[in-house]
Amino acid sequence: MSIGIAVIGAGMAGKAHAAAYRVAPTLYQPTLPELRFVSVGDVNAPLAEATANRYGFDRHDTDWRAIAEDPDIHVVSVVIANSLHLEVVKGLLDAGKHVLCEKPLADTLESAREMARLAREASSITRVGLTYRRQPGIAAIKNWIDDGTLGRVLHYSGRYWCDYGCNPNGPISWRYKGPMGSGALADVGSHLTYLSEFVVGQNIQTVSGGAFMTAITERPVPLGAVVGHGMTEISDEREPVENDDYATYTALFGDVRGSFEVSRVAAGYPNGLNIEVFCENGAASFHQDTPSQVRLYLHGDDPGTNGYRTVNLGSDHPYVAGGMAMDVSGVGFGQNEGFAYQARAFLEEVAGIPEAESLPRNASFDDGVHNMEILAAVAESAANNGKTVHL
Repeated sequence: MSIGIAVIGAGMAGKAHAAAYRVAPTLYQPTLPELRFVSVGDVNAPLAEATANRYGFDRHDTDWRAIAEDPDIHVVSVVIANSLHLEVVKGLLDAGKHVLCEKPLADTLESAREMARLAREASSITRVGLTYRRQPGIAAIKNWIDDGTLGRVLHYSGRYWCDYGCNPNGPISWRYKGPMGSGALADVGSHLTYLSEFVVGQNIQTVSGGAFMTAITERPVPLGAVVGHGMTEISDEREPVENDDYATYTALFGDVRGSFEVSRVAAGYPNGLNIEVFCENGAASFHQDTPSQVRLYLHGDDPGTNGYRTVNLGSDHPYVAGGMAMDVSGVGFGQNEGFAYQARAFLEEVAGIPEAESLPRNASFDDGVHNMEILAAVAESAANNGKTVHL
């Protein structure tokens, strides 16, 4: 058995998927079958070719249908504009491909639900990319809650501050088009919302206090292709920004309350994910700018000396032992490794390796729909002066 791999989308996240598939067979014991790196697809031919060459894929394509029609390709990552997910994923599932689709699952809740329906009827495996559960620090906090070290959660705080949109001369792209809620909330809020339920261990039941802000109301039209969050030459013409630069809301998980804040215009925070959970036995926090560490506080020590301590993550924590080439404390790792763990988990599932012998499975399309239902509830709350919306 061998597995043929393709990635549709050659931009920033597409490169992360391509690199992750390359790294995946080097993680843990070499139980995966032979992997063949077949194609990188993108409508931007030079970009597709450059990404394929960089990561050792055999060819590049400018039409996703060429990948769907190739019988030598079995696994496909879909890493393109959210509005294109439904069409492309439907075509891939019709062709019998296993699909790993980037978050959020689609641009609209209706499209996401249709994708989940197609996935349930498909013979192949479908998963959505929500990588942060693979961060060893976040997984460790989750374990400390589950095993009683931290105990019952009292309340949760999460923010995801980014600055990729803080420059008013940053070019307009698909990221800045669409209804309120499809901007910063969908882009980084999808991660933050998913992580909250993963860590707390309960589903969100209501959201309230939803509020949006568009801080930069118009952006210049680019003269060339926009790749990821990158800059490019711009024209004198400007177009309106249609969606949210900033969003905030609160949520209720059973008897646990959480607060959330996301931004793409938070200057000085290139990738500022931060979660903090307060529990009956103490508290813990994770900061993306120090991903090899978590902060842990436990009751019971001398009050005069007790406080948050820094825990350096190593072989005693999830994903590190046997996965990292140097699986010891202090070596360091970051978000790129999360993509590699995600790819490894997906390939293990495709290869038929039993779940008990594999990394935890990736999120399902139904999970992706649930995530988007929460985001839609936040948008509904914001459109109605912060009213409480039940899920």
